Amino acid sequence: MTAGRTIVLAGLAALAVSLAGQAGAAQVEVAAGETALQAAVDSAADGDTLVLGSGEHRGPVVLRKRLILEGRPGAIVRGHGRGSVIVLEAPGAVVRGLTIRGSGSDLAAMDSGVFVAKTARAAVVDRNRIEGNLFGVYLHGAEDAVASGNTIIGLQEGRTNEAGNGVSVWNAPGAKVVDNDISFGRDGIFSITSKRNVFSRNRFTNVRFAVHYMYTNESEISDNVSSGNAIGFALMFSNRLIVRGNVSDHDRDQGLVLNYANGSQVIGNTVLGGLQPAERWARRGQQGDAEHGVPLRDEPSAGDRIGPEKCVFIYNANQNRFRGNWFEGCEIGIHFTAGSEGNEVAGNAFVRNRNQVKYVGTRHLDWSAAGRGNFWSDNPGFDLNGDGIADTAYRPNDLVDKVLWTAPAAKVLTNSPSVQVIRWAQSQFPAILPGGVVDTRPLIAPPPRPDLPRPAR
Repeated sequence: MTAGRTIVLAGLAALAVSLAGQAGAAQVEVAAGETALQAAVDSAADGDTLVLGSGEHRGPVVLRKRLILEGRPGAIVRGHGRGSVIVLEAPGAVVRGLTIRGSGSDLAAMDSGVFVAKTARAAVVDRNRIEGNLFGVYLHGAEDAVASGNTIIGLQEGRTNEAGNGVSVWNAPGAKVVDNDISFGRDGIFSITSKRNVFSRNRFTNVRFAVHYMYTNESEISDNVSSGNAIGFALMFSNRLIVRGNVSDHDRDQGLVLNYANGSQVIGNTVLGGLQPAERWARRGQQGDAEHGVPLRDEPSAGDRIGPEKCVFIYNANQNRFRGNWFEGCEIGIHFTAGSEGNEVAGNAFVRNRNQVKYVGTRHLDWSAAGRGNFWSDNPGFDLNGDGIADTAYRPNDLVDKVLWTAPAAKVLTNSPSVQVIRWAQSQFPAILPGGVVDTRPLIAPPPRPDLPRPAR
């Protein structure tokens, strides 16, 4: 079929039409104006591409056919402050290259910049600027849907709990959220009751949790960057996750949280506190770890204490594997509690944390595997035979630490002669040490640290 097709809308100039390909799909140019965009969408045929011209197009709009809604530079779709701005209901529908504004503010109704319904399997939301909406993108049961390359800026006023998330995923098996830049609102990505999802290469700032997982299994969180949020990656009630290559850069409370998260691989992640990003980069340029301007074994000064409180918080999380991670500059490197069992912690670097480990329990845990443990920047051990393993075990906590956790007011006695005698006795008679974490094969040098992202200019 080679004949052209023209669509005329009241009050608008004629819309130029060109057919694309043997399938008969058309490319329809839609000029900006006062007429509702829904009229052009309803007039289009399944498979058509609607190209929105520069300027403002009046929403809201629902795609009930397999259409591509694409914007030229400067194209804006604006809702009227109620409901979602763009709703995708057709399988394979695509929205790309648009600026999208003007959703409603009803949390229960899930008002969004782009709402992808359950029927819109494999729909794509790509390279849009979605700003000032309650939710940015909501993948509501849409299997294999993709949100990629979007800039999502949530609500910047009001209470955080009354805002929506950058991207919400509910029961959308196989959905992917990749290469997005998400800021403001509540959580960057919130996923609940889903599986086989991939959240990768996203960047998060000025949100509560960068990634918030609830009841989402067999999924991947990889190569994301969270900077300056309350918590980086909060993984809860989820099993068999791959958590790899993520960066938590000066998040306030925790970099990584595992709460009832089981059977997961936590590999090659970086959590940073201490110096602010600009200061840290100003001191780069030297070789090795001197790029921080502070030798690895130096203790942080009070002026360097800038989040997070805990690099890692593990609460009742079992059978997880922690390998090749870098945890630096936190008040507590890793807080391990509530009966977490069967976790392997080996090949990680704990660098310049004020307290490397806080373990609440009485069991003896050996954090080494296959003859190799972790690197501890405050370990005074030696390696006389040069095998890369310290000659003595490293124990991050002692009896005095447990007393201080139970009765924080006892900190005033830390430098008293009686406390020093107790610590001397423990060093001379290890049998009186309490149960807890011990690294019997501590590394004498840190593993390579992943490259850090440059701070935003």
